[in-house]
Amino acid sequence: MSTLRALARAQALDAGVAQPVATVRHLHLAERPLVLVPLAMAGEANAPLAALVGDAPDTARLLIVPQPRNRDQRFAFAAELAAIVLPYLDGFRGVSEAVPVDRGKDVRYRYADAPQLLVPNPAGVSFLRLLGRSTRFRRPDGEYPVHPSVPVLGRWLTFFAERAEYPGSSALVAMTDALTLHWATGQSVLEDQHLPALLGWIDPPAGLTGAEAAARAEDPAVCPPAGPATDPDFDNHLLAPAIAAYAAAEDDPVARAGAYAELERLLRDQLAPTWELMWRGVGLLRALPPGARAPGRWDGDKDAFTGYAEHVDAGGAPQPRRDGAVAAAQRLHRLERALTSYAVQRAYDDPLVMAEHRLTGEAFVGEVTLADPTRVDDTGKRPVLRPRVQVVTTEPVLVPVGATLYSPTRPAQKAKVVFVTPAADGKTEVVLELSGGMGRGLTAPPGSVPEVGERLCYTTLSDAFMPAGAFPAVEETPWTHGGPPVPAAPGSGPTPAPASLGVGAGDQVVPAPASDGDPAEEWA
Repeated sequence: MSTLRALARAQALDAGVAQPVATVRHLHLAERPLVLVPLAMAGEANAPLAALVGDAPDTARLLIVPQPRNRDQRFAFAAELAAIVLPYLDGFRGVSEAVPVDRGKDVRYRYADAPQLLVPNPAGVSFLRLLGRSTRFRRPDGEYPVHPSVPVLGRWLTFFAERAEYPGSSALVAMTDALTLHWATGQSVLEDQHLPALLGWIDPPAGLTGAEAAARAEDPAVCPPAGPATDPDFDNHLLAPAIAAYAAAEDDPVARAGAYAELERLLRDQLAPTWELMWRGVGLLRALPPGARAPGRWDGDKDAFTGYAEHVDAGGAPQPRRDGAVAAAQRLHRLERALTSYAVQRAYDDPLVMAEHRLTGEAFVGEVTLADPTRVDDTGKRPVLRPRVQVVTTEPVLVPVGATLYSPTRPAQKAKVVFVTPAADGKTEVVLELSGGMGRGLTAPPGSVPEVGERLCYTTLSDAFMPAGAFPAVEETPWTHGGPPVPAAPGSGPTPAPASLGVGAGDQVVPAPASDGDPAEEWA
């Protein structure tokens, strides 16, 4: 936890309301997100109990599993969920847009928009990940067939779960993570994962402090858990008898219909408060202006959605159960690069985020007191434009002479530290030599060089392109990491997964058998 966030938490506790830790919204919020509130049965491995799904506050559809231990009902639930999710995904595949590549010499095409799934908390993301893992290898034929849409749903849920791991992605968002990215509460990080309590701090009812609203929200009688876990009292005193009544009415259609209706009512009452909180959170986030670089990160989600849709259409293999050594290293490298870029972009977009780096000495803010926009360096083979500016700051300057700095207002321009001179009244004078972002001539275009009186932030953080690392081919996997994969005999082995999906070309997809002779096969 950073110093500023710790301070914001202390201020929230003192003020009785959550404190903003961002001035802009650092994620994309779709016009029509699909909200999914899952509920799982306690004591079972990812056994779905119910889900409330819809793309608008008044379009909630309840799906339930009357017997969560029944394998057929579980896959029937998956088929019902697929009937909602897959048409939603297809709704974004009608319009494409051209994207220039190779410096405008060519174009490629991607979908103009992409779907977005919203779940209450990170446990909801884990639920979808496990649901995707347990369904993407199912088959519509064999001894235990499933509906043809079930494996397709599993592959798409796995896609969204993998995008959720990608820093800056907005394809699958946990509402608690989105809210804590922008507000700090007076409770612990663990308590922030409880959506009702978190919203109690951010937007408390009239007459209540954040702590009082959070304490009230933690009462299951007032607001049930935000899923996928259920309250033990609800499980023991309401849910268990309702499931038992449904099972006992197996031979009586009238009694069975009544038991089903009662079970449906109980589960809707459990999920409805969280459904309302999800859309309340959407409204709070939508009220924040989007960060300048958030649309660029959403473009990455559109690229990923387009690429995977084309892979599915082409009959490509499902995602492998586990990556090979090379693919795992490539995935980790991509995530690390994305994390670094995301941190820099958030700081560039938001002064409150940049303030954390100012505290650590990675950035400082000062006023331009001198500027020489016409300075030319003629010591080399040809003269080049190298303006210099002097920035006076009252903040500590911990960067050494010769370091390269960047300004969020002119990210394409480099500023080399030439002199750092302590001045009177605790001020520091920093002389910077500028390069880049001023054209190719010896005269700087207006506005490309900071002017006297302009207040700027300079930082060591760079949003410049980071080249990808070099990795061996799959067939050259070192022996320390298992060696090259052994090729399977034609028609008898697992299917290779394409490298374009973030896995190595030689990584093996090990499908689960369509039938192993055990009707009680594990769901997860």
